[in-house]
Amino acid sequence: MQHPSRLPLLESVLEAVSAGIIVVDAAHRIVLWNKWMSRHTGCAAHKALGMDLFELMPELRGGRVEAAIRQSLANHFSSLLSPTLNRAPFPLYSNPAAIGRGERMQQAIAVTPLAFPAGQAGSHCLIQLSDVSMAASREKLLREQTEMLRLQTFSDGLTGIANRRAFDAAIDREVRRAKRNSGMLSLLMIDIDHFKPYNDHYGHQQGDGCLIQVSAALQALLQRSMDMLARYGGEEFAVILPDNDPHQALRMAEALHARVLQLALPHAYGGPEKQVTVSIGVATLLPGQPAVPAALIGAADAALYAAKRAGRNRIVAAQPEQPAAGPAP
Repeated sequence: MQHPSRLPLLESVLEAVSAGIIVVDAAHRIVLWNKWMSRHTGCAAHKALGMDLFELMPELRGGRVEAAIRQSLANHFSSLLSPTLNRAPFPLYSNPAAIGRGERMQQAIAVTPLAFPAGQAGSHCLIQLSDVSMAASREKLLREQTEMLRLQTFSDGLTGIANRRAFDAAIDREVRRAKRNSGMLSLLMIDIDHFKPYNDHYGHQQGDGCLIQVSAALQALLQRSMDMLARYGGEEFAVILPDNDPHQALRMAEALHARVLQLALPHAYGGPEKQVTVSIGVATLLPGQPAVPAALIGAADAALYAAKRAGRNRIVAAQPEQPAAGPAP
């Protein structure tokens, strides 16, 4: 059986493979440039062959690709360039339209030293390029879906603010941080007054609208990224204020209370004001106190219910418990 010559067969393989193949010599001159490279760069082989790679593609100078090629030629060191860190160093384009948009394909690049039979002088290296744009797009889509799922998991479906799960994670994290840094942490518990009569009188749709408007008004006053407003449950909200002392927390409570009044939402069963109001309980974890989330939540809740018992539409601050004194001398 007659076999085809190995050299023409090798050339056919190189032209048919779905990857870019470049071979450069010790002077960085291109000695092999397959059809895939011609197709995705717009540079034909007869133009590329014999050229210095870094003159043909000057944007490669000073980057990770040049370093990998130099290491391969000088030290016979192979390199695999991360597509994440080196997204598109070569000017490769999927199609003419992508060239017009300047949209390079994302690339996986391998640089490998070539071994020649004994007696053949000269160093060469092989550069292999493949298109990973599709995989990168799938990875991006997966990240976006993961982020959307995370937001759905930790966001309240009605108001869009943090939900109870997000609150539980945040209060635990902030209590531990306050303990670690000997800092302070304040918590506000906020309840819409007479909300059940509001829902019964105006209907659930308007009740939902009230929750949305109140939460948006409260959220608008929180300027620091570390502050969190969460829907604690039903018509009750919680505000976590890291590094706020009792005075600062009380001032924030007053601002939030006033902001809800400014909404002037009519409420026929809302007490003398005939509008939607809120009651607020304030509590602060001070340095030296037991750093227990449940204790801080309990103190803020107790202050909230004290405000409601006192007639609603008001703010009550829990009296900070002083750390236990040591034995008398």
